[in-house]
Amino acid sequence: MTAIAPPSAGRRHSAPPTVAGSLRRLVARDRAVDGAWVLPATAGVMGLAAVLYLVNLTVSGFANVFYSGAAWAASQSWVAWFMGSVDPANFITVDKPPLATMVMGLSVRLFGLSPASILLPEALMGVAAVALVMATVRRTLGAPASIIAGLVTALTPAAVLIFRYNNPDALLALLWAGAAYALVRALETDRLRWLALAGALVGLAFETKLLQGYLVLPAFAITYAAAGRGSWRRRVAGLVVAAASVTVASAWWVLPMTLLPASARAFVGGSSDGTALNLVLGYDGLARVLGGTAGGGQGNGGTFSGTPGLLRLFNTELGGQIGWFLPLSVVGLAAGLVARARAARTDLARASFLMWGLWLAINAAVYSLMSGTIHSYYVVAMAPAVGALVGGGVVAIWRARERHPWAGLALGLAMVGSAGVALMLLDRTPSFAPGLGLVVLAATSLTVPVLTLRATARTRRLQLAAAGLGLAALLAGPAAYAIDTMQTAYSGGDPAAGPSAGRDGGFGGPGGSGGQTAFVGGFAAGAASGAGSASGPASAAPSGAGVASDPGGSFGGGMGGPGGVSLSSDVVGYLEANQGGAKWLLAVSDSTTAGQIELSTGRAVMSTGGFTGSDNALSLAQLRAYVASGQLRFIELGGQGAGPGGGSTSSDVSSWVGSACSAVTVNGTATSVYDCSSAATASSLAAGS
Repeated sequence: MTAIAPPSAGRRHSAPPTVAGSLRRLVARDRAVDGAWVLPATAGVMGLAAVLYLVNLTVSGFANVFYSGAAWAASQSWVAWFMGSVDPANFITVDKPPLATMVMGLSVRLFGLSPASILLPEALMGVAAVALVMATVRRTLGAPASIIAGLVTALTPAAVLIFRYNNPDALLALLWAGAAYALVRALETDRLRWLALAGALVGLAFETKLLQGYLVLPAFAITYAAAGRGSWRRRVAGLVVAAASVTVASAWWVLPMTLLPASARAFVGGSSDGTALNLVLGYDGLARVLGGTAGGGQGNGGTFSGTPGLLRLFNTELGGQIGWFLPLSVVGLAAGLVARARAARTDLARASFLMWGLWLAINAAVYSLMSGTIHSYYVVAMAPAVGALVGGGVVAIWRARERHPWAGLALGLAMVGSAGVALMLLDRTPSFAPGLGLVVLAATSLTVPVLTLRATARTRRLQLAAAGLGLAALLAGPAAYAIDTMQTAYSGGDPAAGPSAGRDGGFGGPGGSGGQTAFVGGFAAGAASGAGSASGPASAAPSGAGVASDPGGSFGGGMGGPGGVSLSSDVVGYLEANQGGAKWLLAVSDSTTAGQIELSTGRAVMSTGGFTGSDNALSLAQLRAYVASGQLRFIELGGQGAGPGGGSTSSDVSSWVGSACSAVTVNGTATSVYDCSSAATASSLAAGS
């Protein structure tokens, strides 16, 4: 009888794949395709991004206490975590969807309340965003372009600022970068799951900053429609899938917060009627772009970023944040599209230029022309597109030198153009890095005659060195801004990277060339508030259960809208000692003041007027009910000048508090805080007056 061997006999079983083995194969493939230099260069750019965003990270303390307070609240209550509430008792939300505060809230829940737990997620988002930009550019435009793109993105001043700060724009930039990568994979593979992922990430961007999160949608849709694989029906089907994904990912917070009855949810800050839909269409929607009360929401105030116009991105407020590489990015876009003009419809390189170019054009148009509120740090959303277009464009022009002798001259002149912008920006602050602008202009000018030489094997290394010198010179200005930003303590709602024309100064730490809202220790009053500042160190980690001591200091101020309130530590100590069973320690008029006191005491504080102090969040009937039930005892009548309540309800609320409650005296000094537990208050409640 002949023995029959089992099917597996004589075969060698390969070992299951391991992480180390996969990494070795990836490195080997990269070395074979791009050369041995790519991996170290990529690691170097990532390391630079990590240094820029992580070193001296806590210099700003809790940074924007408006969001830090909400992050603390999110760590105390899962309901507050979902709603994005300013306090764990869920009276009012921040004026944005909660995704950014959710991330910070989880960090605080895991690691405890400290500046590091608030800001570390932002820094890691920045490193991840740079990595995604490099990965996306490398897949479509090659490794050299990806290295340049990573450097430009990482060093963009607005990026250095916002990835060290706790505003939602860090998460927005990361989600957009991830969506761009997913779209490129969809173009590569023709798999709808990648398109669905791109749509979901844009939807999450909407749940980060509402309609601003949709600004990349036209760029992505046009790119896929123009360069996607398959027939037009296949592409239409793909766009339908993406649209469905965007819709679902955009609805998980807005829909519940719209459908829930007012009694079951927090008042949505920034809205005129307490609903998420009003916030979307008004304050953070049409009013943000058109100004005033477009869309029926709360009005938006000053733009903070100069007069709308075509050259706004180069003005005093925005130029230093994003303007450095704009000329080179526009030239790079034109060069890339020309270089790939005869390529197939589905050419990935041309699709990449189209995607990044539309991304940049749409954002540039909106930020240049919008007449509603625009902060200078909004332009961080443009950084990935600028970086990609500079990287891809420089490489495209470089490769065109062998066929077109004028290409080298075009590259040199484009660098000189961006150097001229750098000179203009640096000249606005003459004592900051004096002479650097002239050095940048001189260095880039030296590249022009070298790059115009005929491209041969003999001149290649010299021209490569000249191009490298030009790019390094152009990066010098943003690098100087980055160093300044890393040393500067920022606070409030309108920070700006690097030196400002209004505060001219050289390199320095806190109190040196600080940002527009910089401070020396403690929480400072915001640029617009004029409120008192604290004397305790803002970066001090709260002790115990998230409670920081602040001997002799003051609480409040910051950029909580016009006329923020300042309470001494003695007053706050009195409130803590006498809170009793009340749900809130105190009611104040704005959310930044509330957040600041919450971070210092570890107790819930009611914000009656939201970020600006003008939300109609608290009616007189509600206030009387809170006081009657013992949920609220102390109310502050300073701050906005009209007292708690905000908007049209403020006068009635203030009148009742002033007549029915007793002014609190601490250490023989009258304060702006009123105690509503007195017999007079009880009598007023009983009388219904």
